[in-house]
Amino acid sequence: MRPQRVAFFIGRDGLGERAMDNRWGSMKTCKERGEWAELCFMARAAERGLNVFKPHGDSASYDVGVEQNGRFLRIQVKSTTFCRKGSYTCNILGPKRERYRWGKLDFFAVYLVPVDVWYIIPFEVVEDHLSLNLTPRKGHKFSQYMEAWNLLRGRERKKPARGQRGGD
Repeated sequence: MRPQRVAFFIGRDGLGERAMDNRWGSMKTCKERGEWAELCFMARAAERGLNVFKPHGDSASYDVGVEQNGRFLRIQVKSTTFCRKGSYTCNILGPKRERYRWGKLDFFAVYLVPVDVWYIIPFEVVEDHLSLNLTPRKGHKFSQYMEAWNLLRGRERKKPARGQRGGD
């Protein structure tokens, strides 16, 4: 029997923004910070009832997968602490500072660490960008994607009527 879902409980510990910054600051490399952000994404997605998985190894074109109603989505996780005048900047470049290619991932999940806010942004919305400026308030350019976990749910697949299935 396979478990329904696995959750990682990281981050939402009531320690506040300062503890988040301290945790981030204790990580020495970009790779460590990226792995931490991926775990935070997986925990938050699992809290919302999404089924998450991590591809084996480092060679996949995405960081985390989400399966919902038979639909698989590829998520590239990014995070930032860099803020200027209330706007957070996050680079969305891949390895060797190259752009991600169309068809290799479905969404960017961008974590604004100091304010504990996630943006779930479809790849096609930002595919021509090198970086994003995100201001976590209503009315901003990307505000519709702030905490937009519903975009990862997809539509429920309906079973075709008996006469519409092939081979019946």
